[in-house]
Amino acid sequence: MGEVVRLAGLGVSRGVVAGPVVRMAAPPVLPAPRPVGDAEAEGAVVAGALEAVAAGLRERAAAAEGDAAEILGALAMIADDPMLREEAEQGVRDGLDAPHALDAAFTRHREAIAALGGYLAERAADLDDLRHRAVAFALGVPMPGLPSPGHPYVLAAEDLSPADTAGLGPDVLALVTAKGGPTSHTAILARGRGLPAVVACPGVMDLADGTYVCVDGVTGEVTAGISREEAEAACERDRLERERLAATGGPGRTADGRPVRLLLNIGSAADLVPGGEGVGLFRTEFLFLGREREPSFDEQVAAYAEVFGRAAHVVVRTLDAGTDKPLPFLGLPPEHNPALGMRGLRVDRVLPGVLDTQLDAIAEAARRTGAEAWVMAPMVATRDEAAGFAARARARGVARVGVMVEIPAAALLADRLLEEVDFLSVGTNDLSQYAFAADRQHPALADLLDPAQPALLRLVAACAEAGLAAGKPVGVCGEAAGDPALAPVLAGLGVTSLSMAPSCVPAVRDALSRHTYAECRELARAALS
Repeated sequence: MGEVVRLAGLGVSRGVVAGPVVRMAAPPVLPAPRPVGDAEAEGAVVAGALEAVAAGLRERAAAAEGDAAEILGALAMIADDPMLREEAEQGVRDGLDAPHALDAAFTRHREAIAALGGYLAERAADLDDLRHRAVAFALGVPMPGLPSPGHPYVLAAEDLSPADTAGLGPDVLALVTAKGGPTSHTAILARGRGLPAVVACPGVMDLADGTYVCVDGVTGEVTAGISREEAEAACERDRLERERLAATGGPGRTADGRPVRLLLNIGSAADLVPGGEGVGLFRTEFLFLGREREPSFDEQVAAYAEVFGRAAHVVVRTLDAGTDKPLPFLGLPPEHNPALGMRGLRVDRVLPGVLDTQLDAIAEAARRTGAEAWVMAPMVATRDEAAGFAARARARGVARVGVMVEIPAAALLADRLLEEVDFLSVGTNDLSQYAFAADRQHPALADLLDPAQPALLRLVAACAEAGLAAGKPVGVCGEAAGDPALAPVLAGLGVTSLSMAPSCVPAVRDALSRHTYAECRELARAALS
């Protein structure tokens, strides 16, 4: 047995597994530029490459479900972008061969997105994947993709595109990437599948293929050089724990019976699985991604009704466009800092018809299914915004109206907001980003983005205390909600529901059941101090 090597990353999807590492193949290498004899033929290669990439993504989207299908569809739209194609074809007219013209066009688009910072900077990795595929087609070499070693393996990559994450087969035991953030597409899709994953793990690509490693998706530790017996023992402990948790059931509650509702985060009806007590976050923007035009009223009614018909309780978040979810049909101008610009409810300031149609569709879907629709708006900052949204939703017969608390200003005004709405839902991902002025995708700032930070918990506590005083529910739907170590603390603060990825529910249910409410209150007091 060689020297033990311990690599540290961010654990983003629970589970402990062991197996041989197989590294993702390197992207295609551009050869030296060559003279262009026939510009028309070279332009046809450019067009063919982009069409082939888009067609492949659409095919994979058709075979996928839920978030994966929506993300793949959005990527296909990027490959189909007429501006991208025109820029690459202009490169040919300027004397570049097809592979170099494609490379130059993707590079310029990537630089423009990366310069915007925030969420969009991480989405630049998606463009890298499209670039690699298009250049490979133009060179006549196989498109980069997932390795197929013929045996189960731990996949290591510099970064992993949504297209590749969505296409992972059952032979992939775990994911480890050198880059990425806790809310990247890779992390979201891995959690949705219950696949152990670690991101922002420098050094993983230095491991030789075949190196036997143990991956802990909770602690973020990747260990090489330990014996198979040690690794197998760790995996066996994890397996037994998962079996124990899977055997539990029922509603969320503390040891002495105080209820804490356990809800699911979903993007469509395809994400619904047994285990939760309903849906605490229906992210409707996935219906809008990858679209050249706004979904029609009837399309929206059908999508919402499908979810309402399959879940006893559903909280719908209205369109959260902007930042990492740019929607071309909105026609919003580029922004220097999109995380602080026209996103969430603020889109309504320039395009009110989009929200009106969505509210009409939600109300109609509720009428057709007999569901009690709960609807909340994202990125609310003021009491006036909350009141305006509530009035429009109630005018359409929406049963319960709420708002997201993602901005410190909203947390500080929680009592006033609850005078206008029926419930609050705290989005800890964005709330931590804005409270600590720390990009939520930045792996080097993970300590500031830790939801156990006392300053963040005090903001959550302010919301929960306002809810208790008003007799109205206050939930948490950020990544903190799925952390079993933090769930008793949030319950002790007075949070009434926790909404999370389905794979997180068993561990959170178990953690709550091990503490009385008085113990949760004591844990909360300790965490706040």
